[in-house]
Amino acid sequence: MSAGEAMQVLVINSGSSSIKYQLLDPNSGTVSAHGQVSRIGESVASGAPTVEHYGGGRTFEHDGPIADHAAGLRVVFDLFARSGHDLTGEGLAAVGHRVVHGGEVFYRPTLVTDAVVAAIEELSSLAPLHNPANVMGIESARRLLPDVPQVAVFDTAFFHGLPDAAKTYAIDTKVAAAHGIRRYGFHGTSHEYVSGQVARLLGRDPATVNQIVLHLGNGASASAIRGGRAVDTSMGLTPLEGLVMGTRSGDIDPGVLLHLARTAGMGIEAIDALLNRDSGLKGLAGVNDFRELGRLIDTGDAAARLAYGVYIHRLRRYLGAYLVELGQVDAITFTAGVGENNAQVRADALAGLTRFGITVDPVRNTAKDRTARHISPPGADIAVLVVPTNEELAIARAAAHLIR
Repeated sequence: MSAGEAMQVLVINSGSSSIKYQLLDPNSGTVSAHGQVSRIGESVASGAPTVEHYGGGRTFEHDGPIADHAAGLRVVFDLFARSGHDLTGEGLAAVGHRVVHGGEVFYRPTLVTDAVVAAIEELSSLAPLHNPANVMGIESARRLLPDVPQVAVFDTAFFHGLPDAAKTYAIDTKVAAAHGIRRYGFHGTSHEYVSGQVARLLGRDPATVNQIVLHLGNGASASAIRGGRAVDTSMGLTPLEGLVMGTRSGDIDPGVLLHLARTAGMGIEAIDALLNRDSGLKGLAGVNDFRELGRLIDTGDAAARLAYGVYIHRLRRYLGAYLVELGQVDAITFTAGVGENNAQVRADALAGLTRFGITVDPVRNTAKDRTARHISPPGADIAVLVVPTNEELAIARAAAHLIR
């Protein structure tokens, strides 16, 4: 199979109670069909769709309960057939799976075997909310498509080669080694894809570009990339470290956890739920959707205004650190849901930095444009960009490259 030949790759992103998927050509980027399975294993109200599928120019829905990931994928395959795409027939080159944590073991796209599945399961101690769900999606797809190559693409892979000083926590080295404790980083597929797009947009070889990428969605992370290689990132052992997020706290004094255990009697599970599900914007303002946060701010809600201030403060702190770490920066790029769509966040994150060569053009920044673009003035010392991420395309291309 040649690099330019038309082909189809199914990309699957399995969550604990959901499956997102796309069928696309990794060469052209053309999406033939896509959809989402929701509320897996949950009771649902009659008429509430649990599967929404878009293909063949039509929308298809399934409104029955979905018992597990295998049942969800069976429904998806049926909807693919109804929309004119028979996945069990000829033409499907590979299935690419997003896997959140590869640990020290996996840092390249990997052909799935029984041993690989077992190793991903063993890494669930590092990503208990994500890897088990990823495994369920992989195993279900393998049963339904036994003759199609399955490829795992790891969210931590881009940050595997972080410099020792950036990846090491200052704790007892024997404890760290025994339990796999280091900074792994996440959203790597997005950071790698976007940084490559930035180099193309600038018309330069990635090896000559120093850049900061800000992946701002419900989950949020920042990266410092020197010459195409990540040298730092905000997330750590887990996706909890770093920026303020929709429901995650980001950086917090570890002493807070000890304090809660000692004075509030909170156990590990309660603290885990607090930091991962009930913190961030949700913990501060009661909402984790930026659109709703903006509406609350417009009504004068003090909690929402504080939440936004904390969010921007943390973002600017990482930005400043990476400017110093890189020394010379060619581009700062916003991506993901908030980064691509919220002009106010972009303006506030970079406000007052003209003396550092960083300026946002108000007209460019607020233009209704969803393409990759400059939002800094022409000739700016540091290019400020908005580049839509496309993790599905990156996964499809990685899978296609491996099976070739």
